[in-house]
Amino acid sequence: MGSSRRITVALIGLVVLVLAGWFVQSRLTDEPRQPPGLSERTLTDLPSAAADTWRLIERGGPFPYPEDDGKVFGNREGLLPDQDRGYYHEYTVETPGSDDRGARRLVTGEADEVYYTGDHYESFVRVDVTR
Repeated sequence: MGSSRRITVALIGLVVLVLAGWFVQSRLTDEPRQPPGLSERTLTDLPSAAADTWRLIERGGPFPYPEDDGKVFGNREGLLPDQDRGYYHEYTVETPGSDDRGARRLVTGEADEVYYTGDHYESFVRVDVTR
């Protein structure tokens, strides 16, 4: 085998090892992966009703829409990290002047992550609830 062929084989082997290591590491981490382009906001950056909803979630209720709040969020839009069904739950963020639940929600994940949508699941931001 010529030296240029050995170098090519070695480089291909190195690329395969790096990709395999990245794949294994990404599968072993407990932290859910954040999809590209999903920005993060602080709770104080969101409408004040989001903080009210967060306090209700922390207390375990009572929620303004008990038949809907806390139900499983299916992530059918695929905008949040892919998880098994039942991983995410959604809660109503009151919309002043709305005669129904409105479009605003907090969605929580089992790893304590929190997401906000102000447009009924068309877009999300990850929420830092500590600020």
